[in-house]
Amino acid sequence: MTTPPASSPAFPLDWSADLSAIANHLVARGWLLATAESCTGGGIAAACTDVSGSSAWFDRGWVTYSNAAKSAQIGVDAALIDQFGAVSEPVARAMAIGAQRHAHTHIAIATTGIAGPTGGSPEKPVGLVWFAWSVGTEVWTERRDFSGDRAAVRTQAVAYAIGQLRQHLDNRQEGAS
Repeated sequence: MTTPPASSPAFPLDWSADLSAIANHLVARGWLLATAESCTGGGIAAACTDVSGSSAWFDRGWVTYSNAAKSAQIGVDAALIDQFGAVSEPVARAMAIGAQRHAHTHIAIATTGIAGPTGGSPEKPVGLVWFAWSVGTEVWTERRDFSGDRAAVRTQAVAYAIGQLRQHLDNRQEGAS
């Protein structure tokens, strides 16, 4: 389990440095970001749009909390949800790809998980979050297990999604140098 951040589990954590770096990367390339969020409930989009000038690099966000919304809004195949469950790597991947495709952006972030306190199982415990990031044609996913109450899980997931995108963009820039 990931240890909760030392600060309050409620919004906001200070992710301004990560968002500033992401903004610089995206604006320099003329790229836009979209989000598709389930368990984070729009928290990533809210963090992005808290930044003044974010309209230059943030396009849109979907809160696709229900399975039907995942299918109708961003094109996640219902059969994929039926086979693997909404909280799964294949669904997170399909959410990121679907958000990127529907928004016509260069980058998308997706989250799906179980924030709790109910809804967990031995196979998919409370605190489990699947992430997917899509940058151009590259897509990667990661599973994280967070601890704490519902607010702590959601806050940690938002911070992790933003932090990992920044790290990836920083590494891409270093590789291009």
